[in-house]
Amino acid sequence: MAKDDNLPLFETKLAKGRILFQFYSLLIFVGTCFIFAYRLSHIPAKGEPGRWAWIGLFFSELWFCFYWFVTTVVRWNPIYRNTFKDRLSHRYEKALPGIDIFVCTADPVIEPPVMVINTVLSVMAYDYPPEKLSVYLSDDGGSDLTFYAMLEASRFSKIWLPFCKKFKLEPRSPEAYFRTAVEPLGEPVLAKEWSTVKMLYEDMKKRIENTTKLGQISEEISKEHKGFNEWILVASRHDHQTILQILIDGRDSEAMDIQGQPLPTLVYLAREKRTQYHHHFKAGAMNALIRVSSGISNSPIILNVDCDMYSNNSKSVRDGLCFFMDEEKGNKVGFVQFPQAFENITKNDVYSSSLNVTMQMEMPGFDGNGGPCYIGTGCLHRREALSGKKYNKNFMEDWKRWSNRSVEESTRVLEETSKVLASCNYEENTQWGKEIGVKYDSAVEDVLTGLAIQCRGWRSIYFSPERKGFLGVAPTTLLQSLVQHRRWSDGDFQIFASRHCPFVLGYKNIPLKLQLSYCIYPLWAPTSLTTLYYVIVPSLCLLKGISLFPQISDPWVLAFVFVIFLHRAYSLGECIWFGGTFKGWWNDQRMWLYRRTTSYFFGLLDYILKRLRFTKSTFFISIKVADDDVSQRYDQEVMEFGTSSPMLTILATLALLNAFCFFGGLKRVIADLETMVWEQFALQILLCGLLVFINLPIYQGLFFRKDVASLPTSVSYQSTIFALLACAIALY
Repeated sequence: MAKDDNLPLFETKLAKGRILFQFYSLLIFVGTCFIFAYRLSHIPAKGEPGRWAWIGLFFSELWFCFYWFVTTVVRWNPIYRNTFKDRLSHRYEKALPGIDIFVCTADPVIEPPVMVINTVLSVMAYDYPPEKLSVYLSDDGGSDLTFYAMLEASRFSKIWLPFCKKFKLEPRSPEAYFRTAVEPLGEPVLAKEWSTVKMLYEDMKKRIENTTKLGQISEEISKEHKGFNEWILVASRHDHQTILQILIDGRDSEAMDIQGQPLPTLVYLAREKRTQYHHHFKAGAMNALIRVSSGISNSPIILNVDCDMYSNNSKSVRDGLCFFMDEEKGNKVGFVQFPQAFENITKNDVYSSSLNVTMQMEMPGFDGNGGPCYIGTGCLHRREALSGKKYNKNFMEDWKRWSNRSVEESTRVLEETSKVLASCNYEENTQWGKEIGVKYDSAVEDVLTGLAIQCRGWRSIYFSPERKGFLGVAPTTLLQSLVQHRRWSDGDFQIFASRHCPFVLGYKNIPLKLQLSYCIYPLWAPTSLTTLYYVIVPSLCLLKGISLFPQISDPWVLAFVFVIFLHRAYSLGECIWFGGTFKGWWNDQRMWLYRRTTSYFFGLLDYILKRLRFTKSTFFISIKVADDDVSQRYDQEVMEFGTSSPMLTILATLALLNAFCFFGGLKRVIADLETMVWEQFALQILLCGLLVFINLPIYQGLFFRKDVASLPTSVSYQSTIFALLACAIALY
């Protein structure tokens, strides 16, 4: 046992196959040098057609090369972690620190209360001493419907928690468990209890859904808890006082489950909102939770999850503590980031939402370069790091000082004294949102906050357990996916173009390779311009008869073919290695194109318009539920359009433009077959044909599909006119 006391609580392993990746990178670099040599030595002379198109293509390829270099830096040295929870239990089981868990929701329609409480119940049921767990729900929608659902969840938890622990269930979200588990008919005791608990859950779910459909709380329900009286003073979801209710007080000796075991603390919070105050969206909600929790439980570790990201692994918090409580390296750890994963990904991932490569390659690469970024959910923070404290090399965490803290106030007094911490004017003339808590004034407050924590000297850790820690809901329509990435690209570029740029804020604070790693997402927005150029200009030049690539018989063509083939072959191999399919990889290529020509382009426009003060910051809440018809098409991997949008109009216009140019180019080749003109345009025809092939779902949505999910007629008319106009201008 004494020998075990000296062993680390986690280990770090280097990724395998790095030499092969480095060799591949070297080959790509050499091939790219040949491409640039060709571009520089074959620039059309002044007055020759296509000179400026050629130069533009050269600068686009330079940018692509730079972006490839950044992604290579990220992938150069990925590392993977493994924890030893048995050692943690052996040493610290009686001295485990308290954990405050934050769940955020903002709209009871887009984020249904049933989904919210499933996430809440899943984290309440962690394999962890319940008296050391405190769960806080931030309801930025200020909805009495959500409060009612939380009240129901607090009652059901008395049955659900002992049921989970008795039979060691996974996952511990009731909805997810009963949806996937098979009734244990071979075990009479479990089968009887299983049926009873499921029936109780379905009854609770039905009550909540019926109340939600009704849209208001009945007089009978309002008598069930004093908290409903708070809504008498609520003017609207954007204008109300702080509503704070401790539904379960973990200090109360009567807060027990049906087996007499203590329950976690459960708190509902709707922070004060007034129309004259900016509430800073999710960042403001998180900061209110940090303050309120400091007055109630003040646990040294904070876990935050989105309301749709239920816990899929009951031991996740113990995994995280292995990093914080490691005697040798734990004191420097500021936060531990778990991967973002989704339960509704289709076999071939039609909208490329799984983030498999990002979570299994890029994030470990971040970790190898100095630490992963904070991605807003599934993250364990050290409270002191999140609250603005700088790391000191002499810092030594005293876990006992947190354990010895006691609060003497009654539940009612604690509620009243903590309300002021969530008031609108509490942050006035303070450093909240600047140096303390989650950062403001960014659409990706999570990335900026994580960067600031790292720049204060703290180390971040990325941990991806074999069983995913959290599972969420991915977008089920094309437009939802594009809008989500639009917000991300806008926020990331905003960071890059500000004083918070990794090269400015991170100068001498984080390693250069981590500064470069942080550029992979902020550079999405400007990459849209070069992608649009490559999608439009070569096709129009093909239509007009201007060659921009070497002839098929020219030795220089080998450099282009080699780089393109090797780069895409590696991409395919990477996708397959991380559990994808060939069709899934092809869908990923399609979404790569769609996002860069719409989401990231509009993200760049959003940033420019905000800088010019034409628009203000907005926050888009991703829709977490879908209609049955939409879900059915999503499961069948049929691309969902169904509405008009500038982004869909751009996609349709580009698709038609490339189709017109492709067939126009083929006509030119066939007409001049004897002069071997096809050799001159082979690569351009291949590029244009590839774009046509990748846009097949767009053509189907425009002309062949008649269902409600096809592209609207207005989009068809507009895109056709725009594409024909572009072709006419090019030919003129």
